[in-house]
Amino acid sequence: MNIEKLLENSELFKGLSGDAAKKIAAVGSLVNVIQNKLIFLEGEKGSSFYILTEGNVRLFKSAPDGREITVKLVGPGEMFAEVILFEIDRYPVSAVAASDSRLFSMHRSSFNALLDQADFRNEFISVLMKKQRYLADRILYCSAYDVEERFFRFLDEHYGRRSSYEIAMTKKDIASTIGTIPETLSRLIQRLTRRGIIKWEGSTLKIDESFWERQNYD
Repeated sequence: MNIEKLLENSELFKGLSGDAAKKIAAVGSLVNVIQNKLIFLEGEKGSSFYILTEGNVRLFKSAPDGREITVKLVGPGEMFAEVILFEIDRYPVSAVAASDSRLFSMHRSSFNALLDQADFRNEFISVLMKKQRYLADRILYCSAYDVEERFFRFLDEHYGRRSSYEIAMTKKDIASTIGTIPETLSRLIQRLTRRGIIKWEGSTLKIDESFWERQNYD
C-alpha cells in the first residue's frame, strides 16, 4: 500500500503537495484489524484518528435498548474519529471492522502540528462540513426509501450490479447499515427468496439475472 498516494488521492488531503504527503505518512502508522475487531468504543478516551486504506469499518452508536445504530459504513480512503481533534477527547461513536481491514493511524498531537499550515487546516475543515452533509443525507435516505429498496441500493453502491456476490459482512451489520434491524432484514430475505429474486447461502448471494434490468435505483 502506497500511503503517500493514498493521502494525495484522499478527500481529506487532496490538493496537498507530495512533500506534505510524505510528512503525514512519516508521523503515522499502519494497523491491521481482523473482521469484527473493535477499534474503539463509544465514550472511550481517544488520542488517535484514522484513514481506512483497505476493507470496511462500521461506525455505530448504542441505543438505550441495546440496539446498535449504524452512523456510517466507512470505505477505503475515508477518515474517521477526527472529532477528537477539536471537540472532545472521547470517541462519540464505536468503530468495528466490518471486514478484515488496514488503517492508517495518526496521533492527535502529530496532526495538530501539521494544522499550523493554513492550507492544510482549511482542507480539513472542508471535509468536516462534507461529513455533516452526509448525515443529513442519511436521514433523508432512511425516510425516503423502504427497507427493500435500501437493501438493493446498498448492494449497488458497495458491490455494483451483479448476479452473484460474496458478502463478507454479517447480516446484522448489513441491517444496521441500511437503517433497520436484523429481524426485519431476515423477513425481507425470506420474502425475496420466495419470490425467486435472491438465493443466499453462506456468504454467497445470488440475484435473478433479469432483476437489475427491471429496477431503477439511480
